[in-house]
Amino acid sequence: MINAKARILLVEDDPNLSMVLKDYLEILFYETTLCDDGEEAIETFKHNSFDLCIFDVMLPKKDGFTLAREVRKVNKDIPIIFLTAKVLKEDRIKGFQIGCDDYITKPFSTEELSLRIDAILRRTKKKTSFPMVEESEVFNMGIFRFDYSNMLLKSAQNEQYLTRKEADLLKLLCLNKNKLVHREIALKSIWGGSDYFTGRSMDVFITRLRKYLKDDSNLAITNIHGTGFKLEIHGEEEPEA
Repeated sequence: MINAKARILLVEDDPNLSMVLKDYLEILFYETTLCDDGEEAIETFKHNSFDLCIFDVMLPKKDGFTLAREVRKVNKDIPIIFLTAKVLKEDRIKGFQIGCDDYITKPFSTEELSLRIDAILRRTKKKTSFPMVEESEVFNMGIFRFDYSNMLLKSAQNEQYLTRKEADLLKLLCLNKNKLVHREIALKSIWGGSDYFTGRSMDVFITRLRKYLKDDSNLAITNIHGTGFKLEIHGEEEPEA
């Protein structure tokens, strides 16, 4: 167990499943708050502190996707797990685009849920998700200054605050500028896994970073098909392999 006092917000409208899950999480010593609709959940979230959220997708009054978007406005870093009976690929992609950390399809075993919670809390309790924490926290790239600690990308004309995963991904690229960053390494170090859906999620974040950097034509995040990505800075020589 990562943290015997970790606080979980569980939002599930099926009374039988919700009580089983709440009892199980409390057996594992998680402090668990249960809500049965999205409106109650967002108000509970605003007035309490949590370490992780578990949301059913199909909820009364406010669905899980909408709830997650509103939670992200309050706390952009809180880990979110979606529970759903839907198996459509589009729904999973939508969940990861919103920024969830995991997506579990019903029916699932309580052991599986426990292991996924454990893995997420291990990642989020670390200072950073990849093993280069002693390197510089501020990076200069063309017209931009990237302050990793404050998750701020700044130029003379604009300031862009980043999400935690955007900042982690950009830092990984900066530490390896003009060098190939393999997809699998990025996925495992930042997302904790390298399956299809986490890969699609990373592609969304790469697209966002490209948009943020578009004002400097000397910067480019290049896709090396089937292999990975490279932050290219024009005028800087590529290191030897």
